[in-house]
Amino acid sequence: MINVKQSIKNNLPFILLIVLLFSFRSSVADWYYVPTGSMEPTIQVGDRVVVDKSAYTLELPFTDVVIAKTGNINRGDIVIIESSVADTRLIKRVVAVAGDTVKMENNTLTVNNEVAALDAQSPHVYTENILGHARTIALSPQGSPAKSFNVVTVPKDHVLAMGDNRNNSVDSRYYGFFPVEEIQGKANAVAFSLDTEDMYLPRTERFFTSLQ
Repeated sequence: MINVKQSIKNNLPFILLIVLLFSFRSSVADWYYVPTGSMEPTIQVGDRVVVDKSAYTLELPFTDVVIAKTGNINRGDIVIIESSVADTRLIKRVVAVAGDTVKMENNTLTVNNEVAALDAQSPHVYTENILGHARTIALSPQGSPAKSFNVVTVPKDHVLAMGDNRNNSVDSRYYGFFPVEEIQGKANAVAFSLDTEDMYLPRTERFFTSLQ
């Protein structure tokens, strides 16, 4: 017991550093490995994204206890969702927030009666402009059974979120609205990226790139 106490005393600065590091990751910032292509072309398989966990709430470290609200979830935000319905962690883009009316017709989004403008960048890749926000989306040629849905209204304390790879994303169109309490933070940037199809070589052109 004496040896244990002495060891703790001798290594106290290191122990405190580890506790502070994990507390920081738990409540302030973390990173997330992206295993699927549902957010392509914005986020690619093998990207490691930086997540601001204090973007919307500040939580007591290692718990889900909210200490303070720090910001609002906005349309266009890319968020990490600890989804109970999907039983997994998801990364998706918020398309609509509480009170918004939304519909989609043949992959064309309408929010609050504004129809998204789609500008082609290359085959199957478009810039989608709606309500003052522009993002790049992919519309694969094989289409999707969820390329259209009727008008819905986002309920209080929920969001409607979808992947940028619209025809290859399982999102609110399948799971329904996501509760805001399940949103763990906002993805702001790609820290680094490894090419999973080329021996995990680094894709240096993606290092430290911001997400929009």
